[in-house]
Amino acid sequence: FKQKTAYEMLRSLVGSEMCIRDRYYPGAMIWGPMHWGHATSTDLMHWQHQPVALYPDSLGYIFSGSAVVDEHNTTGFGTGGQTPLVAIFTHHDTAALRAKRNDYQHQSLAYSLDDGKTWTKYAGNPVLKNPGITDFRDPKVMWYEPQHKWIMTLATKDCISFFSSPNLKEWAKESEFGKALGAHGGVWECPDLFTLTDEHGKQHWVLIVNLNPGGPNGGSATQYFVGSFNGHQFTPVDTRTRWIDYGPDEYAGVTWSNTGSERIFLGWMSNWNYANVVPTSPWRSAMTIPRVLSLKQVKQEWLVASAPVSAMHVIEKKPVVKTQLAVHSSLDLTQSLGIDGQPFRLQLEADKAEDLSLVLSNEAGEQVEIGYDALSHQYYIDRLRSGEIDFKKGFAGRHTAPRFSQAAGIKLDLVVDRSSVELFADGGLSVMTEIFFPHQPFHRLAVKASKDLIIKKLVHTPLKSTW
Repeated sequence: FKQKTAYEMLRSLVGSEMCIRDRYYPGAMIWGPMHWGHATSTDLMHWQHQPVALYPDSLGYIFSGSAVVDEHNTTGFGTGGQTPLVAIFTHHDTAALRAKRNDYQHQSLAYSLDDGKTWTKYAGNPVLKNPGITDFRDPKVMWYEPQHKWIMTLATKDCISFFSSPNLKEWAKESEFGKALGAHGGVWECPDLFTLTDEHGKQHWVLIVNLNPGGPNGGSATQYFVGSFNGHQFTPVDTRTRWIDYGPDEYAGVTWSNTGSERIFLGWMSNWNYANVVPTSPWRSAMTIPRVLSLKQVKQEWLVASAPVSAMHVIEKKPVVKTQLAVHSSLDLTQSLGIDGQPFRLQLEADKAEDLSLVLSNEAGEQVEIGYDALSHQYYIDRLRSGEIDFKKGFAGRHTAPRFSQAAGIKLDLVVDRSSVELFADGGLSVMTEIFFPHQPFHRLAVKASKDLIIKKLVHTPLKSTW
């Protein structure tokens, strides 16, 4: 699953081909002059690197943003009946930054008439100039059909600003959100605004805001708000702070547009606390599994749940299914499941929400423990003894996520790679992403319980390489 890729996804859909355009520095494994990288896929699992989409220029580095299909040719970029793709991105002026000016980030356009293969920057850039805000970036743009206009959701320091435009070139400010709401441990980044439909067919608006630092387990994380949007302002249903992923290693996640009835989310699998120093080569970080978002009601609270996309079936091998497994303190699953240090997916159902953990380990004495603590009503991932941990103080730790489900039993769905685990508990109500760096592959798996426990069903599915 490992991908040498960079930070912050910018996405569009062209026909049946998914596109990723990311903030990318081709010159080194650490942060540098940003470009827009480009990769494509027809199944969300296998990705083909394409030539760099956008290069830095006299206006600055190419920072994050989004891409849209301008179906009505509001920009006038389309010629001969062609439908333009339009990229909206942040120009980052390093000279202005060095001069200690506040207005060093502006929003600009580029367009493509060949399905994103090549791009032309708009001669009138920037289209939205900075009024003097130190962090003024990451435009996520959508078409708002009720008022026939484009809406830009923009990160502006520690809040969100909404702008509107009839043509993507001329923008007017609509409103601000969040100065006194949500988590504010650091700068707000990579926002996203979209709708989800609940099980009763009612539409709700969801606003994603990535935050660094200030996450629930330290450093980078993705928070969200559920509410309403009227083309002018976003109004949340309450003031609670919620997180798409409680683990330390999902950040800058946003969604694709044009994916039909499914809203598909993808995040960067790392944390700015240690992203530049993780012990990897020649790749530096990876992306999460693409996830389908849904809206679920628990008591009177609306929560965004996540689940691996169904497209994962293209990399799944024949599963091993076990039922009615009795766990007396500990049960070694290594041989019965064929654990061999390779990636796999594990789905587990237990009738009781009692203490339970899954322990990945190797002959070097290294391990990662993923479990549920009934006393605290929390899921956790423990990487204190996971292998190489001293490259950054604070990397090792035991991280937690609250349990929201009211069900009597628990359901776990894990995607385990050689150096990462993604946990989706109780239908994705509690999600955690964690990276680790063992010196040897984890080729052992055991399940542990503090009380006698029956595992109703266990499904182990080996996964093929995506390369």
